[in-house]
Amino acid sequence: MQMAWLYGLLGGLMIGTAGAILLLGAGRVMGASGIVGGLIDGTGQDRSSTIAFLVGLIGLPAVMTAAGWQVDTHATSQLWLLVLGGLAVGIGTRFANGCTSGHGVCGLSRLSLRGLVATLAYIGAGAATVTALRMGLGL
Repeated sequence: MQMAWLYGLLGGLMIGTAGAILLLGAGRVMGASGIVGGLIDGTGQDRSSTIAFLVGLIGLPAVMTAAGWQVDTHATSQLWLLVLGGLAVGIGTRFANGCTSGHGVCGLSRLSLRGLVATLAYIGAGAATVTALRMGLGL
């Protein structure tokens, strides 16, 4: 039985709930790139909650993988392409002052025009990049 839609629904509910808890509980917008960037460059507001966020972000998938849980992401098996994509996303989030969780999830739910523009831009850029890579490089 195909359960991919259920995983997406569950993941979306978890991300939305976590964003709401952080906004209502701490008054902060949950943007993963801002949280990670704040830890790296020292501008993070609350170091303990930042570390807790990262432990959950990295720890839960690690525990699930160790327990034998496998989800096919359909990502490429080419390590160089994954690294290049990760670097492009990291640079892009710095230029956009946020990422999918900050602009897409939290920004759109707060009816932010800036969040809408950023979301449309990165979705469009992602679609164009995938199309170009598949057509031009056959990836």
